[in-house]
Amino acid sequence: MEGPPQLPPELWVYVFSYLSTEEKHTVRSCCRYLKKLIDHPSLWKDYTLVMSELRRYTYGFWHTLNYRKLTRVAVRHLRRKEWRRLVKFLPSLTAIVFVDGGRQYKEKYMDNLARFPNLRYLGVRNATWDEALLGRSLMEHLRERLTHLSVCNVRLPSTVEFIQTVSQLDNLRYLLFHQQSEGYGLDTVRPVPCSDFHTMMLKLKKLNHLSWGMKGEPPEPLPDDYLSPPDPDQPGVSSYGGPALTSLELVDYPETILPENALKSLISLRSLAIRYRYIREGIECRLRSWLSPLRQLESLTIIGKLCNLSQLA
Repeated sequence: MEGPPQLPPELWVYVFSYLSTEEKHTVRSCCRYLKKLIDHPSLWKDYTLVMSELRRYTYGFWHTLNYRKLTRVAVRHLRRKEWRRLVKFLPSLTAIVFVDGGRQYKEKYMDNLARFPNLRYLGVRNATWDEALLGRSLMEHLRERLTHLSVCNVRLPSTVEFIQTVSQLDNLRYLLFHQQSEGYGLDTVRPVPCSDFHTMMLKLKKLNHLSWGMKGEPPEPLPDDYLSPPDPDQPGVSSYGGPALTSLELVDYPETILPENALKSLISLRSLAIRYRYIREGIECRLRSWLSPLRQLESLTIIGKLCNLSQLA
């Protein structure tokens, strides 16, 4: 069988950049030459590897990950020895996502993150925490470093306490928060209190993207300025004091929860996504009034049956 065409390595790498992950693995099994080329770090730059039961992995497997300069992993429940292996073999991780479904965690479990000096992205999916998600000792390590935080479908002991902690992440640029519930009962999830939400927005001056789960319906609509915290340096003046958001996503909420002028101060938005949970008949669509002040908007995504969009023209 003839070998692969004699092309410059950089050309092979360029061609391989169009392959899917499965196709890359297929090419990798062809020969040693292609195996080395397909492991080029540029081909795995944004790849996230899902890992569990780390004791199964061989030294050859860890060597391959290091050669690819892998920096992103999603991990299932790791034991103490497995954390040590992850720190030993992948000390340069920049992104770690917890994907354990239905597990219950204590605060000390997250303390392992302090052992990764380059960590910038933290994600948590489908889990229950009976103590603080981000403890005081961990915050000392992440306060200046963390730029991306994604928390989805997580049951927390105290939502307000968590939001107050998030407010201390000085360099946060991306925040996704879709809460599942609070405590252990069958309580209805209520929106984060306006005062706590405003405090968070005022402190996160570098925030660009906000994906906010609006699950739960309050007895009455949220205040007009819920998404528009007033500037504390200009008391008595209607001036926005929050970050210059360029992307906003409102997830899983009823139409009635936000007032007509909810987005009036977010004039820097370039992207807006609205994911409706349900629409009640007879409720007037408020999207047109929301869009009115967004002169820089370039992208609009709507998921869920809405009003007649021709009315927005």
